[in-house]
Amino acid sequence: MRKSFKLENLDCANCAAKMEAGISELPGVSKATISFMTSKLMIDADTDDAEAFAAIVDAAQQVCASYEKDCIIKR
Repeated sequence: MRKSFKLENLDCANCAAKMEAGISELPGVSKATISFMTSKLMIDADTDDAEAFAAIVDAAQQVCASYEKDCIIKR
């Protein structure tokens, strides 16, 4: 499953790169990309299960907050 999300309050390109790397390492994520210019996150996961994908997005939110506490993944 692949989905795109808007990131709110993304203020730092370096933090975006760290978030991208951290999200890419989450279990079940085959690829994650963040565009700092458009504030978009793309997650490509190994599952088609909506509940499992929601858990991945929750974990991705924790990764984002660890670098920028005000950064929110809009669903």
